[in-house]
Amino acid sequence: MTDAEDIPTEVRHRAVELAKELQEHRVRYYDNDAPTISDGEFDALMRELEGIEERYPALRTPDSPTQTVGGSATSTFAKVDHLERMLSLDNAMNEDEFDEWVERLVKDLAGAEFHFLCELKVDGLAVNLLYENGELVRALTRGDGRTGEDITVNVKTIAEIPHRLRDDGGHDIPELVEIRGEVYFPVEAFDELNAKLVEAGDKPFANPRNAAAGSLRMKDASVVATRPLHMVVHGIGARRGFTIDCQSHAYDRLRAWGLPTARHNKVVKSADEVKKFIRYFGEHRNSVEHEIDGVVVKVDEIPLQGRLGATSKAPRWAIAFKYPPQEVNTKLLGVRVGVGRTGRVTPYAVMDPVVVAGSTVEYATLHNQDVVKAKGVLIGDTVVLRKAGDVIPEILGPVVDLRDGTETEFVMPSHCPECGTELRPMKEGDVDLRCPNAQFCPAQIRERVAYLAGRKALDIDGLGYVAATALTQPLEPAEPPVKNEGDLFGLTLEQLMPIRVVVRDQDTGLPKLDPKTGAEKEMDFFATKATAKKPSEPKKIAHTLLAGLEAAKQQPLWRILTALSIRHVSDTTARAITGEFRDLDRLADATVEDIAAVEGVGPIIAESLVAWFAEDWHREILEKWRAAGVRFVEEGGAEKVPGALTGLTTVVTGTLAGYTRDGAKEALEEAGAKVTGSVSKKTDFVVVGDNPGSKYDKAVSLGVPILDDEGFAVLLADGADAARAWVAARTGDGTAEGAGEGADTAPEDTAGN
Repeated sequence: MTDAEDIPTEVRHRAVELAKELQEHRVRYYDNDAPTISDGEFDALMRELEGIEERYPALRTPDSPTQTVGGSATSTFAKVDHLERMLSLDNAMNEDEFDEWVERLVKDLAGAEFHFLCELKVDGLAVNLLYENGELVRALTRGDGRTGEDITVNVKTIAEIPHRLRDDGGHDIPELVEIRGEVYFPVEAFDELNAKLVEAGDKPFANPRNAAAGSLRMKDASVVATRPLHMVVHGIGARRGFTIDCQSHAYDRLRAWGLPTARHNKVVKSADEVKKFIRYFGEHRNSVEHEIDGVVVKVDEIPLQGRLGATSKAPRWAIAFKYPPQEVNTKLLGVRVGVGRTGRVTPYAVMDPVVVAGSTVEYATLHNQDVVKAKGVLIGDTVVLRKAGDVIPEILGPVVDLRDGTETEFVMPSHCPECGTELRPMKEGDVDLRCPNAQFCPAQIRERVAYLAGRKALDIDGLGYVAATALTQPLEPAEPPVKNEGDLFGLTLEQLMPIRVVVRDQDTGLPKLDPKTGAEKEMDFFATKATAKKPSEPKKIAHTLLAGLEAAKQQPLWRILTALSIRHVSDTTARAITGEFRDLDRLADATVEDIAAVEGVGPIIAESLVAWFAEDWHREILEKWRAAGVRFVEEGGAEKVPGALTGLTTVVTGTLAGYTRDGAKEALEEAGAKVTGSVSKKTDFVVVGDNPGSKYDKAVSLGVPILDDEGFAVLLADGADAARAWVAARTGDGTAEGAGEGADTAPEDTAGN
């Protein structure tokens, strides 16, 4: 052990700085509900301090942030002691650290058999509920773990928290019990709340966790009652008249009493099964009803928890596996606008590049000018950035406490940034501004060409966003070979060879710059550079593109319709419409009433289609496609040919052998089935692969027939009756109970959670 006098001065100073900074951030986070750094940045500072104290134990004092819990109890509400301490959790940031924790468990339990209880780590405000003889008598925040704030009146406004525990006749109500859990604010309601706050001139919240905490600390309970707060319980403190052997069994009791227990919990036997649970929800963390930042792993057996004990701040029998942060703080440098394929002009944020959810992000959509205003963000703000679904960057809100007065408001431009046409709503009441110059606006032409080549449209190899830009906006030749999508199918190798382009960013359409010179990057796109020894030759992409265009001519009619970028017509809508009309010429001549009569197609879509076909330049596009050999009549002729699965409603969930999820849906729709995103009593079949999630649970609870890979093959090959017989042969009655062998690898609800 290093003596105190042997600790380097710079290390001692750094430890003091870290402790002070961490304590300040704890006050902002726990007490003021106004953090100025992200969770990931806080964790990094904490782990740095832990590392210093591990190397120099003399620096580890009882009041160090590494040895204490949470914040403090503020003076806003009465301070009340918990009957039993509310501890924090130690963290594992990767599987190696988790394995080290498991090794310590095995050693400390000396051969005792135990199970792991896996729970999702809800990103909310920790709350302690005290019930006496079934009555809710007090609700406290965690505070410093020993003393919390009395927020009973506010907690009682949360609808799903019972004021009195339900006596179901099978579980006695205890004399006393403390029940711990997290109060959270649904992500989908967060933007709406911030918009109301900004409109009222109040400070917006940085993220949903702080919205929950800030709501519960309001002095007016009637206002709290208007906030859509929810709770999930995850632990038990002091208790009398309540004996349990396992944590998971305790959750059975809590649910029976009417408390909101988690439905994703799972009890497993091995560390490998825990890792499988962690990986699954790491990939599906945005499919859960609340924000999660990790998985909590506990020893399930209560007597063994007691044997393992706790440190000054955390139990030894539990650990939090933290996912990489989805939220980070960064600087909003500016707001620009982009023009989409239907003319919609969308503001997007330009930020200091920052790594979030594993990739570097510097742009995020802001949807429209009203969203910019509703979020309360100013140019120059530090903002909270979230990568929703690990795909789409989204600004949650500003960190108001870091403003210095230099920030400025965004002003929406009045004219199209690419063609100069005056922007306007396309009809009364529209929030979005659009460029009405659909025929000649370079941005709209580029975006439409890129879209029609996508997976949901014609799926053309060799025609990505950069290639679409090369075809519609080349540096050379001066006249682009593709003036609109009508020119695509007539392209020749001779037209492709001279094309030279400015390289553009796929997300924003902005030119990329050479890092050395600062000039815009240029390149020959479809041809190699000629040398003294070798003439210019077509690149592979040129041949791939021409072959892809040739193949696209025979795509199903719904893909052709989707490729036309008609406003309101998605690929799903296009399937329904072409399934009814079977001929593009019939559709072009149809009335609004004819089109609106198609199931799932209303008057707005019908009016959009009729208006599109009424434009002469749109008809010219179709005639060019027809002349090039694009197929306008569905196989089977103009008369609708019912598919074998017509009339069936299906749901696909999980990963199927031999199919992507989109591929499985497409196979069902090609056979005439309707594929929906949610399970109901009207669903005929749920097709289940590996890791199906909550839709499998819903199917089981409703008794909807479940098909695994084998059953799915039976459905496609032999029809609905054969599939029902397949299910009946495995369950004895044709219902979902016991069906779905393919689901056994998914995290399942355990102990009623």
